[in-house]
Amino acid sequence: MFRRAAQRRGTPADYLVVGLGNPGEKFSGTRHNLGYEVIDKVVMRESVSLDLSKPNQSRLAAVNYRGKRVVLACPTTFMNLSGEAVASLIRRNGIEDVERLIVVHDELDLEPGRVKVKRGGSTAGHNGLKSIRQHVGSDDFVRVRVGVGKPPDPRNGRNWVLKKPSGEDRSRLDLAASIAADAIEVILSAGVEEAMNKINGLQS
Repeated sequence: MFRRAAQRRGTPADYLVVGLGNPGEKFSGTRHNLGYEVIDKVVMRESVSLDLSKPNQSRLAAVNYRGKRVVLACPTTFMNLSGEAVASLIRRNGIEDVERLIVVHDELDLEPGRVKVKRGGSTAGHNGLKSIRQHVGSDDFVRVRVGVGKPPDPRNGRNWVLKKPSGEDRSRLDLAASIAADAIEVILSAGVEEAMNKINGLQS
């Protein structure tokens, strides 16, 4: 069961959009921090900034997007504890429907630069998604998946995502981050199905 608002504070949000990553300069620019990068792009488009919220264990901003109140957040927990921050954000922003939670994350099962929108499904071993599922009590949330490709050695997934990509892959991922930001805008304005139709066939 989706564990939702018991301690809402202030105006409820229509959507909560969370980008996953690891805090600290050490992890900046790594494959695992693509979720952060996408949220940063959305924030720039909306001309706002992310402010640190210690109670929510996140950097966050609230925007009005076409009449909808949208909370944009990057957890300041490490990736494998992302669910702690997301559960707090859900409670404090009155998110009643798990499909109003949009999670942006790196994806090993997609080639570098590919972006796909998905509703629900398995965590595919992603520690951030595992933590969210554990704390939220559901995996039916919406995902914006940004492909980083598989490592040359399949046993080396952890080191692969914690490394900075090559110059060629970096260019692909920069473009993918923009496409992922577009995907979020389509979800907010027209819904998940429309976003899947528009985004999933694109190849950056």
